[in-house]
Amino acid sequence: MRKRKNPTDPIKFLCVFIPTAFTFILFISIRKIHEPNGTIRSREGEKKLIGTLGESVIGMLPDDLGFTLFLPSEKALLNLRRRSLNGSSPPNEDGDTHAMLTRVLGFAAVPRMIFWEDVGDGEEIMYDSISGFALFAGKDAKGRLWVNGVRSEAVDLRRGKIVVHVMDGVLMDAEFQLSTLEV
Repeated sequence: MRKRKNPTDPIKFLCVFIPTAFTFILFISIRKIHEPNGTIRSREGEKKLIGTLGESVIGMLPDDLGFTLFLPSEKALLNLRRRSLNGSSPPNEDGDTHAMLTRVLGFAAVPRMIFWEDVGDGEEIMYDSISGFALFAGKDAKGRLWVNGVRSEAVDLRRGKIVVHVMDGVLMDAEFQLSTLEV
């Protein structure tokens, strides 16, 4: 006598496999969404990269919303501060510094989270900063992130939902650059 295959076996398998697979994918997705917010680790090297002026810029953004900040290094910020305060009287120095940091924030912050791995090798991606300034990001041959020709010193530092990339210079438009030139 010939043994008949039960036609419901593949259907039963699919009815069990598909919901199990979707449940697994849903579980992984929920874990990814509810990951604890990363913070900038308190290692001395990272604190030195960000510096006090960098902390001021980061403090201007809400840490519960997703932003990416292409933060100039402390050296670049101090150089820009020195140039923009040239000729300023000492009583107005704090106000001028705050105005300068606010302009830097407008050019360097993107209202979405961008990680190093989001930028593919050999591709150039355009993002708009919160001031509407166009930022072109890519990776060089060594895998270092660059934005508008400015290379990164450190990438993917986290503060809440803010992703911080420390850059080797300041991102700015031509008008802001002209306003900081030494006379």
